[in-house]
Amino acid sequence: MYSKVKILTMAKQSVAKTKKLASAAKKAAAERRAEKVKNSSAVINKDVDQDKYADLDGEWRAIGLAAPARRALVDDGLFHLSDLRKTSLAAIKELHGMGPNAVRILVAEMKKADLSFRK
Repeated sequence: MYSKVKILTMAKQSVAKTKKLASAAKKAAAERRAEKVKNSSAVINKDVDQDKYADLDGEWRAIGLAAPARRALVDDGLFHLSDLRKTSLAAIKELHGMGPNAVRILVAEMKKADLSFRK
């Protein structure tokens, strides 16, 4: 009987410790997200490396996308309209810099080209 009681008391974690662990996990996740954003974009302190995008965003420029949307697509590895078939519309909407107007333009261009987003 003693061993069962001991196991039960050892397994139960205090509320304070649970909150502390949850807080540490949230802080670590926030730090990982911040590091990912910092590393994934060429936009640093409002300075944009235009040479990086000049050769890659020609098709996006041709269909009339704004610069933040073009950079978001290039940063995500999407260089042509046909590349959008690899990703879902929800994932495109989540990209930083992708606004409602850019989404409308992309959906219209996909329909014109008879392409569809991944489900």
